[in-house]
Amino acid sequence: MTASDSRRYDVVIVGGGHNALVAAAYLARAGRRVVVIERSDAVGGAAVSERPWAGVDARLSRYSYLVSLLPQRIIDDLGLRIELRRRRYSSYTPDPTDPTRGILVDTRDAEATAASFARTLGDTHEAARFAAFGERLAPVARAVFPTMTEPLPTSDELRERVGDDELWDALTTRPLGDLLRSSLDSDLVRGVALTDGLIGTFASSDDPSLTQNRCFLYHVIGGGTGDWDVPVGGMGAVTAELERAAREAGAEIVTGVEVVSVSPDGDVHTMTDRSEVFRGDLVLSGVGRAVLDRLLTAGGSSTTGAEAPEGAQVKVNMLLSRLPRLRDESVTPEAAFSGTFHVNETMTQLDAAHVAASGGLIPEPLPVEVYCHSLTDPSILGEELRASGAQTLTMFGLQVPHRLIDDTDPVAAGARLLAAAHASLDSVLAEPLRDCILRAPDGRLCIEARTTRDLEESLAMIGGDIFHGALSWPWLSAPADSPAARWGVSTPHARILLCGASAQRGGAVSGIGGQNAAMAALEILGG
Repeated sequence: MTASDSRRYDVVIVGGGHNALVAAAYLARAGRRVVVIERSDAVGGAAVSERPWAGVDARLSRYSYLVSLLPQRIIDDLGLRIELRRRRYSSYTPDPTDPTRGILVDTRDAEATAASFARTLGDTHEAARFAAFGERLAPVARAVFPTMTEPLPTSDELRERVGDDELWDALTTRPLGDLLRSSLDSDLVRGVALTDGLIGTFASSDDPSLTQNRCFLYHVIGGGTGDWDVPVGGMGAVTAELERAAREAGAEIVTGVEVVSVSPDGDVHTMTDRSEVFRGDLVLSGVGRAVLDRLLTAGGSSTTGAEAPEGAQVKVNMLLSRLPRLRDESVTPEAAFSGTFHVNETMTQLDAAHVAASGGLIPEPLPVEVYCHSLTDPSILGEELRASGAQTLTMFGLQVPHRLIDDTDPVAAGARLLAAAHASLDSVLAEPLRDCILRAPDGRLCIEARTTRDLEESLAMIGGDIFHGALSWPWLSAPADSPAARWGVSTPHARILLCGASAQRGGAVSGIGGQNAAMAALEILGG
């Protein structure tokens, strides 16, 4: 089938992730004819909810799981009916040298938090230093986050808005480790802060590339506060609202259709039962830069020059009959697991894990973060499971780059990573985690590990990189002239824009890449 009027659009969007849906909704609401093409049978990409175990009524956010960077402006503009629920406890961090004690950060009780710091560290001042560090970062969040849905500011403009040149230089010109060592005294507390720079990012605290600094910045600016919230109904509820908004605005969504090539003149070739061509005045790429390069190459065009990305995480999803008991009897499991539970994540351990993984070894112990979303949002469990006291549990392992499993048996590699994550959490529990894991009707334990290889194979995220490549600073060194450059969505081809996590301000479940691409597209198209 050749290109015809029935397949002509103002904008063709390749990939049906959450950013693509945001872009489609904005463009359709502006009266533009837009189509989203997704190779899977459903849209949403990594931001979906699924039932991993047959016969078990639990809807898990299998990949993406928390929301911080989704601006209220996008929610309001698109009329999204989304509820984001704040967690009372920010984090719990047991001391790896003595797991009978740990730090519980209670956002509603500063005195209890300070007492927890003192009991664990024997230092009555570290809690105040930790609070002061957060307060010092607050102006950065307030200055940067509102600009994420506007044309890119310059670094000088943001520096002036922040009003703390010393902090700005520490965040943007020197490795994050320097700032953490000068702000905090405890290795344990420094590690709590450093993890925000290592989610899905393979780096040490002193990495000269500053990739950890960029990841840290994105984690502390969300919503202008840095808080990370649980989406009620699971991540699939967010995607469902975005799909509804796009369809109701008039966007066409095509699923189960694979794009095989893209050309700079706006032709998007697909292949299912027969080949088709979708022709757009503009093409928006919701896939990673590396995937876009493959599509451009297939179309006989020059690429964007993207480097091969590499993810660095393993995600373990579980369903428990009950929460496990802790070795720290001063903290209830419900409090410890409702926030971010840090295990074997001192700054020293995180840097040692980076050294081990750089040498081709799975870190021992594996640094992991643990979350129980059902404590905040019980609706993701069926009525019988809720009544029984069952809970979900997610473990997110750090410092496990894709290279550790890239050339190995993926099943065996996944089993090794699962065992490492399991052993790490067991080290701070008063009972084996396995004793608490529910069994599905077929007898299998309700536990799964999703590796970078799984992300690559199921979602076409090359290297299992959840950010589609290295994160970028959300500003320009100097003002830009073109709409695509001003909005951070440009490629070497004028008619192809980025709208996914590869956009300059992409990454996480934010919709920012989609909104930015839509704004640039409307400027280019005129309207």
